[in-house]
Amino acid sequence: MRFLVTGGAGFIGSNLAKTLESKYNCKVYVLDDFSSGHFKNLIGFRGEVITGDLSDGHLWDWLKKNYRYDAVFHQGAITDTTIQDQNRMMRVNADSLRYILDACLYWKAKLIYASSAGVYGNSPAPMREEEGLVPENIYGFSKLMMDRIATSFMEQHKEIQIVGLRYFNVYGPGEAYKGKTASMVYQLYRQIKEGKRPRLFKWGEQRRDFVYIRDVIDANLRALEREVSGIFNIATGKARSFNEIVAILNQYLGTNFEPEYFDCPYDFYQNFTQADISRAREKLGYEPQYSLEEGIREYLERLGESVRA
Repeated sequence: MRFLVTGGAGFIGSNLAKTLESKYNCKVYVLDDFSSGHFKNLIGFRGEVITGDLSDGHLWDWLKKNYRYDAVFHQGAITDTTIQDQNRMMRVNADSLRYILDACLYWKAKLIYASSAGVYGNSPAPMREEEGLVPENIYGFSKLMMDRIATSFMEQHKEIQIVGLRYFNVYGPGEAYKGKTASMVYQLYRQIKEGKRPRLFKWGEQRRDFVYIRDVIDANLRALEREVSGIFNIATGKARSFNEIVAILNQYLGTNFEPEYFDCPYDFYQNFTQADISRAREKLGYEPQYSLEEGIREYLERLGESVRA
C-alpha cells in the first residue's frame, strides 16, 4: 500500500505518517509546504517528503502523473483560527480540497480529511454532525465549505470513499512547533514550567472537548479500515474547563500556580464545545481511550516529566 499524508510535517500529520509506517509496513509520502510544519516532527520518518503548496493545481497534476496512492490523509491546512485573511483561508483550506478529490478519483484512492469543530461556532452542545453549523470565524467557515464540497463529491462519486473527521481540541506530542496555535494543555504547561502563572480568559470556565492525539490517530486508522463514507465528530464527548487543566497540571507537576485571568480579546471565541460521538461509535467503531487526566499524564511523560500521583 501507498499512502499520502498532506500536512505531514505538522502535529497530527507527522504522528499519523509515522503510525501508518509502523502499523502497515507501507510506503508513506508526506506533502507539506513547511509554513507551519517542522522537519523535526519527521525525525524517524522513513518515507519521502514532497515540498509543495496544497493550493497549487499544477502540483496535483504533477502528482497524478507521477504517483499513485491507495489512500490520502489530508491533514494540511491553515489552522491558526485568528487569521482574518479570508481569501487565503478559503483558497488553502476549501478550494484545495477540489484538487485533492480530483486526484483521489483519478487514483481510485480513499480520502480521509481533517475537518474541525470550528464549523459549530457557539451552537448548543452536544454538537451533532447535521446541526448547528454556524461558524464564528473564517477558519470554521472554510472547514464547513470543505465538508460541503466533500459531501457533494460523495453523492456524485460513490465509487470512492470519503471520510471527514471533525476534530475537536486535539493535544499531545508533536504540537510544540505550532507556537501560539498549540493546544491550551501545552501552552499552560509551558507557562507553569517557566515559573509563570497560567493565563486564562476570564474566568477559566470556558469548556472544551479535549481529545488526545492517540485517539485522533486511532480514528484515522478506523476510517481507513472501514468501508464507509461520511463526516464524523472525533472527540471524547466530555467537555472540561481550562481551570481543570491548570489543576491537573499542578497536581502532576507538583506545583501550585493560581491562574491569572484577563479579558478575551476576540469576538469570535468558542466558549463551549462538546461532541456527540454516537455516529463515529456506530460507523467507525471509534471509542476514545484517554480521559483528560490520562492524556495529560502520558503527554507529560512523553515530554520527559516525572509525573506525581
